[in-house]
Amino acid sequence: MTSEIPRWLQIAREIQAIGQTGLHFSETDYHRQRYGRLLELAAEIVQEKTGLEREPLALDFSRQPGYATPKVDVRGAIVREGRVLLVQERTDQLWCLPGGWADVGESPSEMVVREVWEESGFRVRANRLVGVFDANRQGGPLQFFHAYKLLFMCEIVEGEARPSDETQAVQFFARDQIPPLSLQRTAARHLEAVWNFAEDPSAVPVFD
Repeated sequence: MTSEIPRWLQIAREIQAIGQTGLHFSETDYHRQRYGRLLELAAEIVQEKTGLEREPLALDFSRQPGYATPKVDVRGAIVREGRVLLVQERTDQLWCLPGGWADVGESPSEMVVREVWEESGFRVRANRLVGVFDANRQGGPLQFFHAYKLLFMCEIVEGEARPSDETQAVQFFARDQIPPLSLQRTAARHLEAVWNFAEDPSAVPVFD
């Protein structure tokens, strides 16, 4: 799976992580300067390969606090009468399972319940963990920061479909009618795991 990630991106991520972690533990100006230079080098690599501006990249890298670890994304899957709930993102006009970045202070199940409510209008209960996925290895555009995706099977408690500030449409889709997906948020393999869980109550969580 690692081979699917461009080597330049693997190197830039590792350099950024070393720099971020080093800054966290540095006790002298000399070490802070050296580790800060690693963040600049990571930004230069990304600029060279993507054409993005280096200064905003370097600033973003320097704002990441503490020991470098993967970010966490949570997604909720609701299957009703053979159809899965998807939301259409305003940013790219594509579809995905409702969810988003995890916030500090909430448990994973609390986060997914809140995200589904905010993006779809449905109050849900998180019942089962479908799987833990490497969010950067899904065949779609790659993000710089490494991330894990936690996917939960949920059931509707109450509510009705309504869009939000982040979503412009909420709809259930049959397996053979899935619209174009926002691959950074939901990939085909995530939906395959959802269908498997919907059809097999004895299915066990999957992981990368």
